[in-house]
Amino acid sequence: MRKLIVIAIALISIQAIAQKERRDRPESAQKMDNLSAEEMATLKTKKMTLFLDLNESQQIEVQKINLENTTLRKKKMEERKARRAAAAAQRPTKEERLKMENARLDHKIAMKAKMKKILDPEQYAKWEKAQLKMAAKRKDKKKGMSRKK
Repeated sequence: MRKLIVIAIALISIQAIAQKERRDRPESAQKMDNLSAEEMATLKTKKMTLFLDLNESQQIEVQKINLENTTLRKKKMEERKARRAAAAAQRPTKEERLKMENARLDHKIAMKAKMKKILDPEQYAKWEKAQLKMAAKRKDKKKGMSRKK
């Protein structure tokens, strides 16, 4: 009996130690929310310039695209926040989810086409490889979040 109690206490202790303190969002992501769309687009363009070795004309075009994307993302984030507050976190219907997914994929296709026009083939291949890597990271992160619930 005593051995069972010791084993149970050990298991509970190990489980308590193994659990990590979970934050809603990392601190760096919260800081990014405070930036304007122009500032976020500029930062992203500079990172892409360093990563892809963009020339001046490419930087200008990529800046325009990044500004469009960040303003759209901020707008959608505000809409989601307003919808959550008003509708008491009501989930979208099947038709709404389908519409949102189609819009997201259309935007992604348009983005790829724009980037293909701006970047040379070597830069485009490097950019596309980085996009796939980021998508895999998001997928892994999403899997991890669903396990924690």
